[in-house]
Amino acid sequence: MMSEIDVDHNESSGETKSAMHTWRYRHHFTYKADQGKNIIVQCNLCLPRVNLLSTSKTSTSNLKKHLDRTHLGCEARPDVKRGRKKEEHNGEESRHCQLKKLKAEIISKCMTQAKIDELIFNFIVEDCQSFYVLEQPGFRKLISGLTEGLKSMDRVTLFTKVDQGFSRMREELMAKLGSIQYVCTTADIWTAYNRSFFGMTCHWIDRHSLERKSAALGFARLQGRITHDTIAGRIHDIHVAYNIESKVQTTVTDNGSPFISVFKEFAVDSQESDDDIGFYENVSTVLEGEPEQDMLLFLPTVQRCASHTLELIVTEDFWQAVSQGPMCQLHYSTMAKVFAIWSKCHHLQVGMDAAEEIGKMALVVPAVIRWNVEYCAVQKIVSLTERELTELCARLEVPRMQQEEMAFLKEYVTVFHPLAFALELFQAEQKCYLGLVIPTVLSLKNKLNEQKDAANYFGDVINAIVVAIDVRFQELFSSTEAKIATATTPQFRLWWMAASDREEMCSLLATEAAQIDPCNLTEANPSRNLSTIESEDDFFSYGSVKPTVQIQQRGVMDEIRKYVEGTGKSLDCLQDFPRMKQLFLKYNTTLPSTAPVQRLFSQKGNLVTSQRNLLTDDYFERLQLLRYNINVCTLVTQ
Repeated sequence: MMSEIDVDHNESSGETKSAMHTWRYRHHFTYKADQGKNIIVQCNLCLPRVNLLSTSKTSTSNLKKHLDRTHLGCEARPDVKRGRKKEEHNGEESRHCQLKKLKAEIISKCMTQAKIDELIFNFIVEDCQSFYVLEQPGFRKLISGLTEGLKSMDRVTLFTKVDQGFSRMREELMAKLGSIQYVCTTADIWTAYNRSFFGMTCHWIDRHSLERKSAALGFARLQGRITHDTIAGRIHDIHVAYNIESKVQTTVTDNGSPFISVFKEFAVDSQESDDDIGFYENVSTVLEGEPEQDMLLFLPTVQRCASHTLELIVTEDFWQAVSQGPMCQLHYSTMAKVFAIWSKCHHLQVGMDAAEEIGKMALVVPAVIRWNVEYCAVQKIVSLTERELTELCARLEVPRMQQEEMAFLKEYVTVFHPLAFALELFQAEQKCYLGLVIPTVLSLKNKLNEQKDAANYFGDVINAIVVAIDVRFQELFSSTEAKIATATTPQFRLWWMAASDREEMCSLLATEAAQIDPCNLTEANPSRNLSTIESEDDFFSYGSVKPTVQIQQRGVMDEIRKYVEGTGKSLDCLQDFPRMKQLFLKYNTTLPSTAPVQRLFSQKGNLVTSQRNLLTDDYFERLQLLRYNINVCTLVTQ
């Protein structure tokens, strides 16, 4: 009997080599003899029974049929790597079959129908997918193929799970807010497709880790005419629904007239009499002819959005200064060419391809009406070399930039970089506090004044912007709450103040600290109060001593002096100053910007579509709140 090596030797030439020699199942057969255009082989899998098979020298189809019919393809293992040394078949299942069975066992144990429904629910909510995805044949085949036969839930089940998830999220959120002492809310109105929505978010600082926490409270539909009563009623209803009306320090809004007028009319000042408290009339009740009932409204103080104030400075005051200055014509001619480049890159694919080919980058096109986006777009253009910009203008068929215009743009980017940086600071969320605003605005003024002497085109504009900053932030500079928030932020303390005003601020901090309830000072960070034995005094112990005793032994002014003299900039150092920590929690809970509530609208385009015109306002709100609160509450449904 010839071995398999003999097959290789005898097939070293001729047509046999092109078929039998290169076949991946050839190791299951032993060459016996030639028979004209055919060869005779012995099947090794049939041993010890002699089974001689005949096959063509140019085809192995007969042998493949024999393997499929007799050995079912499981025992016949392909030799996938040509030239590899053959291993003896030990009768066990191939590794491929073992892995396939193991995969099936894992899926059957881990992938239950409940788990699949939970994953699909998270997919729909987190990515704002349309409910119609569940009815698509391709999606159902995908789920069935990946889960070995499990099915995708239908829309009715999804609506039920949305109700369950929303109820659970609301319960968890109310439990969290119940243990919080100070909160801040942000409010805004968004309109699209002839539909208006009122959004509100809530923010607080964890008293142990001092980390910022956020949650969405409402995304309600506003129908009919939007009046002061409507907005005030929405704010009041949401605060009452979550039992935070007495915990809200401030509500942050933009500088739009609806919100400012609402808080002027309904906000309650502690120094005002009860006659000044606003009342809310239920308009629908009056129209229906029912007895009129006035509802007492409790609206907190309002904090104007600092980033929106800077936006107003750079859009209104900047343009007014430019239009009245000597560089008006240069500014308009330069920006006209810049906008021509943006327009070609935005509307024509050829323009975008040319920008990427010449500049080796994608040009930022300010499609969103925000100044900092426009600034980044100008910065991209300035980063191009003169040759690249000239070639780009020629390819896009727009007027070429002149030398003076390029110098104008470069100075624009340099001079207003501090303003763009300040806007980025205000639009943050996790590490942005009310105490950040005053030092940021003061630093912005100083950096703008530093650019004034070297500016060739924007000297007068810088003066106008500095004056606008003083006017628009005058209320903030005179705010006692903002000053205390800044003083209790370790990064700034009292370094931003004039030396003559620091003693007065220390007295103000002492007055505020003396009013703190000692019960709120008992909790401390356990990791910073671990008992260590370094001397005999540390060894002797006569029972635990309440932290309030230690706090009372340290005078209020003594704690403030030690805090002011400190140099640490991390929030962790507040753990050593319980009263300052409590003041920080009270006054820095307020956010300086409405950026969080604007992020609540960031997925609006995926929700308001033609496929969702039958989605009710309640489910629209629930989906938005579930998506936003995914990091605060769990989305697991029963």
